[in-house]
Amino acid sequence: MIRKQGYVIFKLRTSNIDQIAASKELQQALYKRTLLIVLLSQTLGGAGLAAGITVGALLAQEMLGIESMSGLPTALFTLGSALSVYVVGRITQSYGRRSGLSFGFFTGGIGALGVVLAANLNSIILLFIALFIYGAGSSTNLQARYAGVDLAQKHQRAKAVSIALVATTFGAVAGPNLVTPMGKVAESFGMPALAGPFLLAAAAYFAAGLVLILLLKPDPLLVARLIEDNKANLHHKETEHAPQGLVQRMGVIVGASVLILSQIVMVAIMTMTPVHMKHHGSTLSAVGIVIGLHIAAMYLPSIITGSLVDKIGRVKMVFASAATLTAAGLLAAFAPGESTLLLTLALILLGLGWNFGLISGTAIVVDSTTIHNRAKIQGSIDVGVAIGGAAGSLLSSVIVAFTSYAALGFIGAYLSLLLVPFIIWASVTKRFNGINQEN
Repeated sequence: MIRKQGYVIFKLRTSNIDQIAASKELQQALYKRTLLIVLLSQTLGGAGLAAGITVGALLAQEMLGIESMSGLPTALFTLGSALSVYVVGRITQSYGRRSGLSFGFFTGGIGALGVVLAANLNSIILLFIALFIYGAGSSTNLQARYAGVDLAQKHQRAKAVSIALVATTFGAVAGPNLVTPMGKVAESFGMPALAGPFLLAAAAYFAAGLVLILLLKPDPLLVARLIEDNKANLHHKETEHAPQGLVQRMGVIVGASVLILSQIVMVAIMTMTPVHMKHHGSTLSAVGIVIGLHIAAMYLPSIITGSLVDKIGRVKMVFASAATLTAAGLLAAFAPGESTLLLTLALILLGLGWNFGLISGTAIVVDSTTIHNRAKIQGSIDVGVAIGGAAGSLLSSVIVAFTSYAALGFIGAYLSLLLVPFIIWASVTKRFNGINQEN
């Protein structure tokens, strides 16, 4: 058995893309190898992602001195992620996952270094520009979830997405808990303490980019396209039939709606929680622990979630997402500001609800696209996700400044419930029967 596996690995390394596309055995070997590479890059990328979430708002508040603008950093790097996800999507569509994803991570690393420089120079303008560029890392981190899906069978799709997401957990959970140590490292070099986590982000994003550019070959997307082309040539017909066009189009709309609404609610409440806690006397370490557990809830349940999405169906998990996000918003609204325990529970539910929405929504999008248009459509949808997140972040700071954190929680709960009637309408009118699949 071990000898056979060794032979397959050797054959994979010495085969060209045409030979891999013609061999089921080599395709499965490449699928497993791709998942391992994505696992490694996502672990590194997760650490870079966590820095901006944990201290971005606090750094802006310290430099600006205005609490009502503390949601601006998240809005800026989310807007930056919107632009970068479009660029990464186009590069991926033309040249494959390897080129697109490595470009995104390298760009995010450059942005993180820019934030460090801005903090040292106390330059607000440079901070805004750098945060915008830094957003490329977070969008690429999400885009990487599709890399494992390219060679996956239909019953493996949600699980493949979940493996990429759970890998992010390791770095993302470690990141917030390194806030204080990295702050001390920064101070030892004469830098502001809040610049420290962005040093970690730069190193993590550059490392993730290197892993992909050096190891993600053959490119899974290019191999998957060749496989589909070979099937089409063999059967003398298109691999995806036109009569399914309406179902696919509505599937993309449903999947995109789930992804965008989940992102808006999660980002809005998450962004203002550190500021809310700090306002009620919480330490930076406490904030780091809460955000770390929140990010763990965003990614760690992914393996179980992926299996559930594949086994019980996409729509049931969308309803679970809506219910969990609603509970998170209500708990955040009613939790006392000094109660770290209740706020932690609220953010764990928030992360879990987002996880349900992300994996079920992603599976719906993958089901509704072909391998030839998938990267382009995925990129376009993730632009909408990024813009929605930016809007949620920016508006959350305004809502809290002019009303309260509790009001933000209630609004988040209300928005989460909007998913339910929309999915029911799509199901009842039979405009999208894909959500009723029991995979």
